Amino acid sequence: MSATPLLSIAGLTASVDEKTILQGIDLAVGAGETHVLMGPNGAGKSTMGHVIMGDPVYTVTQGTITFDGQDITNLSPDKRSRAGLFLSFQAPVEIPGVPLSSFLRAQIAGRPGLEMKGKEFRRRVKELAAELDMDTAYLNRELGVGFSGGEKKKVEMLQLLLLQPKLAILDETDSGLDVDALGVVSRGMDAYRKSTDGSLVIITHNTRILEHLEVDRVHVMVNGRIVREDDASLIPWIDANGFDSFEREAAAQLAAEQAEQADQPAPAVDPVRAASMNLGAGMVQSLRATLDANGATCGSSDKQ
Repeated sequence: MSATPLLSIAGLTASVDEKTILQGIDLAVGAGETHVLMGPNGAGKSTMGHVIMGDPVYTVTQGTITFDGQDITNLSPDKRSRAGLFLSFQAPVEIPGVPLSSFLRAQIAGRPGLEMKGKEFRRRVKELAAELDMDTAYLNRELGVGFSGGEKKKVEMLQLLLLQPKLAILDETDSGLDVDALGVVSRGMDAYRKSTDGSLVIITHNTRILEHLEVDRVHVMVNGRIVREDDASLIPWIDANGFDSFEREAAAQLAAEQAEQADQPAPAVDPVRAASMNLGAGMVQSLRATLDANGATCGSSDKQ
């Protein structure tokens, strides 16, 4: 990895509806690297991708996300996309009334180095579609409407190759694909890496799609925390043993933390401060004067 990672996540904690989903995430991805985020269902892997992309459903309560030297923690999803981030969805959206070609044209509009005139755009898109074994007739169809799961994934690979992002997050891209569709997706990822030397973060809970990739680092997530990081040798181990041992370790760590918190003495309470949570300012001043007159000290008990 280069001295300065392309993507750097430090102490990231995020929640939805006041429920903490991600806890203290640290992650660094260098330019040109392929990282894999694995873990059991419900571990928080997809949430991680959405938080990196700035999905407003989630609230970052602690930590920072730095991309290409810029703090993007509070940037909108659109600005993150234009900075060079890309997220493929586990369940791609359908947009009735919007042809795929129009959607693709709108995506590259205003992006330096990507804008093309009509004829050049059509030629480029047809080239990429052929590379993915994709019928060019799909370009005139409504985005995602009536597409099979494999066809939707092809559309996402088409977007990836057209946009050429600096870093692509692929969320369960292999989910529900047959062998042929999986091969197309693998070719798309390979073409992306060769044409851009871009970085990949692949989110998955199985190892099928990883057989076709050169992986630099593997991260295992359980209960919203990254509990293990290693090189690609971890993949066959997970394939043989699953995530049970990681889940047991995470459960033991959580139990130890809860026990440690239970042993901590309760913090001293300032009676005036506590009262101020429920009383108006005038009543608080009156209470403080009464305590002072009786010789009471806030936050301590009387000595006998």
